[in-house]
Amino acid sequence: MTIKELSVFYRLSEGISISQLAKELGVTQSALSLSLKSLETKLGVKLFDRIAKRLVLNDRGKEFKNQTYEHYLSLKDAQNLFVEDRVSGELNIALSKTLGEFVAPQTIYNFLVKYPLAKIKSDIKNSKTIIEMVKNGKIDIGFIESDCEEKSIIKEKIGSDSLEIVCSDKSLEKNSYYIDELFKKRWILREKGSGTREIFLDTIGALSKEIDIFMEFKEFEEAKTLLCANPETITCISRYVVKKELEKGELYRVRLKNLEIKRDFFMIYHKNRYRSKLFREFEAQFKNI
Repeated sequence: MTIKELSVFYRLSEGISISQLAKELGVTQSALSLSLKSLETKLGVKLFDRIAKRLVLNDRGKEFKNQTYEHYLSLKDAQNLFVEDRVSGELNIALSKTLGEFVAPQTIYNFLVKYPLAKIKSDIKNSKTIIEMVKNGKIDIGFIESDCEEKSIIKEKIGSDSLEIVCSDKSLEKNSYYIDELFKKRWILREKGSGTREIFLDTIGALSKEIDIFMEFKEFEEAKTLLCANPETITCISRYVVKKELEKGELYRVRLKNLEIKRDFFMIYHKNRYRSKLFREFEAQFKNI
């Protein structure tokens, strides 16, 4: 079997169609079909089921992928051993919303400028989902805004953040408050599974049972629109997310008595994940962002 055949197999195993992959690689569909057929012939088994004109990875295909993918990555990296400073390939990553939308984009951009042969395929999910994706090998690297204690996952601190209580009621800016004094406001919080929500509720401890969550939101723009239009609403949110609104005086920071809400940002990956040259350089780019 060849690296080319394996490359086609792994890409198709992600659910992409032959027509899509052919367009992406600039080759014919028949060439990809022949490559896959050659691999299956050499192995003596079918790796995909053909269902409704679609290729669906079957049990033997899944087992073959699980047993060989890390070795394939090692072999791909070995191709570059004698090419000076060459960093190439593709990484699949997922980032929590705050990191993905406000903190990491410039760092990723800088990395791609530095290494033009590299490709980064990214997605935005909540921290809980990202941990599961790393645990199950669905992505190479995850970036989360809450802690992770999974034994199969390695975590590295890459930065820190402070969460702010904000609203558009300017009168609250004048004084400082105990957190429970603000419970009469209409609280809107991120959906369950988000790092922001978990850190906030964990920090206020037993008082979290007393807070009445009026509404949940998924998108930051949705929350900021609601906050600006409704002075009676209030939330806990990253300073990165509301930086511009605070500077413009559209939202106001509410100071708390005897309470700071801090959190760390983490990069996570599976302990068995092969750390290629591309992986290592990308990892280094994110140290202390």
